[in-house]
Amino acid sequence: MSLNDLVSIALSHILNCERGAKSKCTIQPISKLLIKILDILKEEKYIKNYKILEKKKGGIIEIELSGRINNCGAVKPRFPVEKIEFEKFEKRYLPAAGFGILIVSTSKGIMDHKKAIESGIGGRLLAYCY
Repeated sequence: MSLNDLVSIALSHILNCERGAKSKCTIQPISKLLIKILDILKEEKYIKNYKILEKKKGGIIEIELSGRINNCGAVKPRFPVEKIEFEKFEKRYLPAAGFGILIVSTSKGIMDHKKAIESGIGGRLLAYCY
C-alpha cells in the first residue's frame, strides 16, 4: 500500500473502524474517486451515510458506519476486466456468488459489477466489499 493510494488507505481505515465496532470514522485526505466509491457503498447499504466536513486542500469526510462490512479493500493492481470476465474476479475477491460487490471504473462512470454486467461493459477493478 502506497501513501498515495487514497482509496486503499480509506477502505482499510473503514474496515478497521468496523472491526473496532465504531459508529463513525473520519477520513483525510479525500478524492472525487473516493466519494464515488462511498456513494456506491451507501447505495448498497454497506454504510449509512457520509458528510464532507471540509473541502479545501485534502478535505475531511465523516462516515456513519452500519456494521455490515465484513471485508473491503482496494484491488491492486487495477486489473482490466472484460464484460465476460467478472465471474473470475468474483471468485477471487468475494466469498460466494451473489454476495458482495466489486467496484469498477467503466467508460460510463464508476459502478458496481452488477450494473456493469447489465450494461454489458467492462472496465478496471477498483475495490471490493462484502
